[in-house]
Amino acid sequence: MKMSEHIKRIKRRVRGLSLLAFYLFTFIPLYLSCSSIDCPVENVVASIYYIKNADGTEATLKDSLSVVSWRKNRTDTLLLNKEAALTSFQLPMGYVNPEDTLVFIVNTTTHNAYKDTLYIKKENHTHFESVDCKIAYFHTVTALRLSSHNAIDSITIVKPEVNYDLSSEHFHIYFKTWD
Repeated sequence: MKMSEHIKRIKRRVRGLSLLAFYLFTFIPLYLSCSSIDCPVENVVASIYYIKNADGTEATLKDSLSVVSWRKNRTDTLLLNKEAALTSFQLPMGYVNPEDTLVFIVNTTTHNAYKDTLYIKKENHTHFESVDCKIAYFHTVTALRLSSHNAIDSITIVKPEVNYDLSSEHFHIYFKTWD
């Protein structure tokens, strides 16, 4: 074998090994860098309200319900807009303030409007899954207070921990009935 053929053969081997090394050092770290923790697609943190009769059975609110959230800077956000025939509903919780202020407005079929303000005192907890996922806030409800009892007779805490679990019953709400 001539020396030039031997050099060509060595150059091909080196080129092949270089390509192999390139693929190994490029694609294996990329493959290994993928996170094994999947970010939740539906990462909604919301409180779930179930409407109940006085005896604790499921009820349906025939009147329309709107819910507005009041912020500290006196701006509002409409969370629920004239929903009727409700047996349950979900509302997001704020993560900045230690207390949420919700205004419930019930419009009856006789065109009377009743308004109650609900104050939800809570602890906000940051929830971290992975550096690939955005941060979430979970909550622990510590107290409820109604400003008046115009439309809502009472509300009780069923499960104080509010997180991604949208199958939980967080609150039972008892509306007044009108003839």
